Amino acid sequence: MFVEKLNKKPSGVYIIEEEKDIVNGIWEGFLDHDNVNHQSISIYTEPKFTGEKVDNYFISTPSETPWKTHLKVFSKSEKIYIVYETTGDQVEAEDINSINQRFDDYRENGVIDGGYFIRDGDM
Repeated sequence: MFVEKLNKKPSGVYIIEEEKDIVNGIWEGFLDHDNVNHQSISIYTEPKFTGEKVDNYFISTPSETPWKTHLKVFSKSEKIYIVYETTGDQVEAEDINSINQRFDDYRENGVIDGGYFIRDGDM
């Protein structure tokens, strides 16, 4: 899934809240946005800083993509809500390649995200 990118802010930050599903007591993955202030990360079991605060998590940053933030969160709840500050996103080659692949899929198969279009002459 392609997440809409945030323009970089020359000053100020975006406040983001992401909902994640817990599977077998764990959610692990990259946050949707880049350039996260790690000190701003807060995790709760309900939206908008409600429910139980989750303190059992690890933060890591890949050396080749230091603008990305990877989390491993442990919780007994079904969902968690991760709130953080970001100055905006980086545009990476993988983002452009993902878009190009979707264009290619559409041109070749008439398929976009699993939906189908009927072309003239296909009926």
